[in-house]
Amino acid sequence: MAVGRKTGGRQKGSLNKATEEVMALAREYGPEAIEKLAYLMREGENHQTQRAACSELLDRAYGRPTQQTDINGGLNVITRAVYHDPTRRDDQDHPDWEPE
Repeated sequence: MAVGRKTGGRQKGSLNKATEEVMALAREYGPEAIEKLAYLMREGENHQTQRAACSELLDRAYGRPTQQTDINGGLNVITRAVYHDPTRRDDQDHPDWEPE
């Protein structure tokens, strides 16, 4: 493996020729596809179709929402939000606590 600075190949993030050609062909159908999604959003046979069309339109307009990624190797981590209530005593959260 070469050590040091990379000197050859495509620039980082650039597409190869085949990918560019396929994307250019697909873009020709972009306006028609958006029109079809808008039609399905308004006139879809059921709510599921309408909702899916809405979601696709929003994803294309604003980008997809960020997703949480599991970096714990499959471990399930449960977190609990704790809010301080000044009217409660600290020992009230203990499982053996009983009101006086």
